[in-house]
Amino acid sequence: MNVALTVEDTCSPVTTHAIGADAAASVASTLKALSDPLRLRMLSAIASDPRGESCVCDLAELAEVSQPTVSHHLKVLKDVDVLTSERRGTWVWYKINPNRRGAVTALLDSFAPATVAPWSDAGEDSGPPDYDARITRLANELSVEVPDLDSNIVLTIVRESYTSLARTARVHSALVPLTERFARQRLADLTRDRDASVPQVLFVCVANAGRSQLAAALVNRMAGGRVVARSAGSSPADVIHPHVRSILAEIEGELAAERFPKPLTDDAVRAADVVITMGCGDVCPIIPGVRYDDWAVGDPALASAEGVAAIRDDIADRVRALVDDLTD
Repeated sequence: MNVALTVEDTCSPVTTHAIGADAAASVASTLKALSDPLRLRMLSAIASDPRGESCVCDLAELAEVSQPTVSHHLKVLKDVDVLTSERRGTWVWYKINPNRRGAVTALLDSFAPATVAPWSDAGEDSGPPDYDARITRLANELSVEVPDLDSNIVLTIVRESYTSLARTARVHSALVPLTERFARQRLADLTRDRDASVPQVLFVCVANAGRSQLAAALVNRMAGGRVVARSAGSSPADVIHPHVRSILAEIEGELAAERFPKPLTDDAVRAADVVITMGCGDVCPIIPGVRYDDWAVGDPALASAEGVAAIRDDIADRVRALVDDLTD
């Protein structure tokens, strides 16, 4: 039996608001670029970086892949306008495209809320603290103090100092003042005049959180300005060991509060007259004209409070002989 269709039964096309073909292709291309787990981790790392940007060397630590592979993934994200990049010297920095920040925040906030930076919840017009401007301003101030150095070199040193300290920092609000102290030391090493300077010693251990800090503090106290001591770590910790910090306070008083673990640099080795390694292996570059020695002393991180005191006494005896030798 034939049944006649009523008006209500017929299909009545309505105007749709679906996105156009070109827009759909663009969105699909972006989603395809974001479908790789490593790319999502990179995006998350950049979004949560307190500096508002990340260096390619920071992102290379997210996975055991080569740097060219990291660069390839970053290029894919750049090609779909999710990221922008800027080359500064030999370093390339990546940040979220401001036009895509809202979309990136929504994506990460929906599927992985723990990875989004706190500032990204405040709205698309807000942003992270402007660390880049502060670092650039610091570099400009330091350039005035070292007029013999090209300002671009100073800027590179300040940026490198900031990045290296940021990798282990627990509290990022203190990064800029720490960067200033570290950069000042590096600039002093870079411009040091050996003929017009007192002897300089560099102590190197793994974490720069124990024995190398103790040795440098003891040299500075015993030498009374006749020898300058520096310290660094091949893989610096985020803080100085608690037992060591209390001993440093006994040695240096309030000055001990200014000490913090610092990474080893070629400039520090090149500026030293004597480099003394303390359990860090063959990490120091060999610079002609620099004297090298190795002290086999205990690690405070593995010792009790009494053991740390014994390590301090052992280092003190060695330091006393070193200072006598250098100032004879």
